Amino acid sequence: MAGGRYNLNPRSKSPILLIFLSLFAISVLFFLFSLSPNTRPDYYNNPHPTRSPETSFVASLEDFLARRAPKPRSDDTVSATDNTDDVVKALDDSMYTIETERLVHGDSYYPFSTPIRVYVYEMPFKFTYDLLWLFRNTYKDTSNLTSNGSPVHRLIEQHSVDYWLWADLIAPESERLLKNVVRVNRQEEADLFYIPFFTTISFFLLEKQQCKALYREALKWVTDQPAWKRSGGRDHILPVHHPWSFKSVRKFMKTAIWLLPDMDSTGNWYKPGQVFLEKDLILPYVPNVELCDAKCLSETEPKRSTLLFFRGRLKRNAGGKIRPKLVAELSGAKDVVIEEGTAGEGGKAAAQNGMRKSIFCLSPAGDTPSSARLFDAIVSGCIPVIVSDELELPFEGILDYRKIALFVSSSDAVQPGWLLTFLKSVGPAQIRETQRNLAKYSRHFLYSSPAQPLGPEDLVWRMMAGKLVNIKLHTRRSQRVVKESRSLCTCDCRPANITNPVTSNQCNHGGPDKLIMRGNNGLFFEL
Repeated sequence: MAGGRYNLNPRSKSPILLIFLSLFAISVLFFLFSLSPNTRPDYYNNPHPTRSPETSFVASLEDFLARRAPKPRSDDTVSATDNTDDVVKALDDSMYTIETERLVHGDSYYPFSTPIRVYVYEMPFKFTYDLLWLFRNTYKDTSNLTSNGSPVHRLIEQHSVDYWLWADLIAPESERLLKNVVRVNRQEEADLFYIPFFTTISFFLLEKQQCKALYREALKWVTDQPAWKRSGGRDHILPVHHPWSFKSVRKFMKTAIWLLPDMDSTGNWYKPGQVFLEKDLILPYVPNVELCDAKCLSETEPKRSTLLFFRGRLKRNAGGKIRPKLVAELSGAKDVVIEEGTAGEGGKAAAQNGMRKSIFCLSPAGDTPSSARLFDAIVSGCIPVIVSDELELPFEGILDYRKIALFVSSSDAVQPGWLLTFLKSVGPAQIRETQRNLAKYSRHFLYSSPAQPLGPEDLVWRMMAGKLVNIKLHTRRSQRVVKESRSLCTCDCRPANITNPVTSNQCNHGGPDKLIMRGNNGLFFEL
């Protein structure tokens, strides 16, 4: 300082401070530009972090139809004048080239890597949007009931897995949260092909002959496609979640991957050789009750005074014949509630209220081994007691159901006093642990828009990833075996005996006293 004034000469500033500021600015820029998609903050990976997922089918559908009005688009249908063989060969050559590139020069983990590439067929509106509009315009018609008194539109909601998967696949990428599946626009890039036909809506809301005619049209449309002809349908996904849907023609598409509620080993719904775990995928029903979240579970825990609860149809066919036997055994027992009911609005409220007041919820077989009641119990925090000897469960390659449910054989359950004695023997510590696991597992059974990571839509594609190598194996194998090969077995097998020798197209490899079925996946099953 001279003459009482500061020296403002720039050269008097410290060079160290300038160097420090420069280095700091460079570091900040380097950090921002070096962020990869996997290390960025969550708002980069989740474009709508504040958007709450919609779990109501009706509400989600209303939003879907309002925001995604369909526009004119090209059609993948192959016309009768096309040289189909040449088209199929060209597609096969293109897929081979792309797969080789991915294997040799691209993804070192192919074909085990994600995301799975899915081609979604652009089917005519009569198979897709027209059916959604039909449901939307009629779902308030509460007089439309099935023969056993269940509301038709509620049954459609329970089996609406086709809507939830399709709505996620065709959503703009900016709105999607799932990272293990991606929609591709070129067939040659696809690992799998999704058939967006709403088979359950058409079954319940169309006249019988109209429905059958639409089924036949859909069958021809799909099986005319070059991609179907190339693989014989083995890499095609067909949603047939209600056991009655597509029933009149689905035998012609039994090579496809079916999305099912269960396997139904009784043979009442699916014929032998049509469905099996190695080929198909079991998906959960859409719950009929609201989620009991962490706050709800905390509030209801001290109010769960009912030991065992059941509300539903007390008489069913096929595997559900166990129900009247259980009713006879349990009716009138202390701390047990057994009620007749359906899936309408009144039934929904009664079921939700009863499950939230109960420790255990009975889940017996229905017309098929599965029941929507199982998933209602899970999202209600009520420990399922499963009495269904032939039940197959969704995503069991990922989820361990022993952590959230009790499994009881039918023979034990109907023994006088056995079931209640067993339930009373379950200690408080095990009950609390199982309830905590239910709270964690609930997310795996809640379909939503947008589809959530680890939700059922996500687990579908995780399970599909495990099937992909086997699908490719049998697709390629089917393309090179000769017609005289004994390995070209069908699933329509007959027992062999001395007067009925095994022919080249039969699947009997077990001698005159055994019937061995060989599925489309190449595995053998003894009957």
